[in-house]
Amino acid sequence: MLNVAVIGTGEWGRNLVRNFHEIRQASLRICCDLSKNRLMMAKERYPYVEITTNYDRVLEDRKIDAVVIATPTPTHFDLAKMALQAEKHVLVEKPLTLNYGRAQELVDLARSCGKIMMVGHLLEYHPAVAEMKKRIIRNDPGEVWYMYSERLNLGRVRTMENALWCLAPHDISVVLYLLNAVPIEVSAQGESFLQKENRIEDVVFINIRFKDGVFAHIHVSWLDPHKVRKMTLVGSKKMMVFDDMESRDKLKIFNKGVIKNSLDDEVEFNIRYGDVHIPKIEWAEPLRLECLHFIECVTKNKVPRSDGEDGLRVVRVLEAAQESLEKGGIPVRLKEND
Repeated sequence: MLNVAVIGTGEWGRNLVRNFHEIRQASLRICCDLSKNRLMMAKERYPYVEITTNYDRVLEDRKIDAVVIATPTPTHFDLAKMALQAEKHVLVEKPLTLNYGRAQELVDLARSCGKIMMVGHLLEYHPAVAEMKKRIIRNDPGEVWYMYSERLNLGRVRTMENALWCLAPHDISVVLYLLNAVPIEVSAQGESFLQKENRIEDVVFINIRFKDGVFAHIHVSWLDPHKVRKMTLVGSKKMMVFDDMESRDKLKIFNKGVIKNSLDDEVEFNIRYGDVHIPKIEWAEPLRLECLHFIECVTKNKVPRSDGEDGLRVVRVLEAAQESLEKGGIPVRLKEND
């Protein structure tokens, strides 16, 4: 059984608390937060779990095997570094850090300490995304041409990070996971409407180009009339649409495309229409699957699906997108050996 401490019991942290409390392979021992009110709420719900505002108390407890970090992003680096130095395994929420160099430092530290470090790229554990990955591996959609995603909502405006760093890690992680390709260029444009004085962008459009010619586009915003969580993948044979706002049929496979016919002196294009297939997907809460995967990786010494390297790749794209954003959308080239 894995003894776990959760750091940060806010809006997302309490979901992690619930899961690690309910999973029989884990024992939730400590909840740590700077807010005494949040800690008292946790204590009322889980009376046998210790609460503390002192992070050192967690680090000094030799019975704690793993630390789960669900605090504001600017704190991730220091908290994760201290946990690794205290010989704890670490699950840290996305994004890993706000800086590529610091993300690399954590990856190197975890490796030198021989500890598991996993990043909470939640959608990589979504059953619909797992189904998309299986179909790509067996070449069901054919050659992948391009992808695009929308993560939009009205509200939950952040003051410490823009929409790029707050929302885009979800979609970037899925794009990199599904395509398993090397990004070579990133560009981004956005605008600050609510917080112009602080230049915190409410809406951002990100473009990612890959070495093999695949192209991805990501649109994120917390200033939009619709709540949208949708991703589309277009292939040479079929197209896939993952809509996380659907209550049941979250993934649809479109057997349609364009047929190119070469005639004597010209090329003719014909539209091919086929059936829409809705695969039966065994549903499970993605966060529960993520927590179970973390426990398995720690107890069996396995490399996590969203390991530190995965977190590093996402931060690399985010940092390039931020640079492009600050330069008015100029594309930023990524070195292959970075």
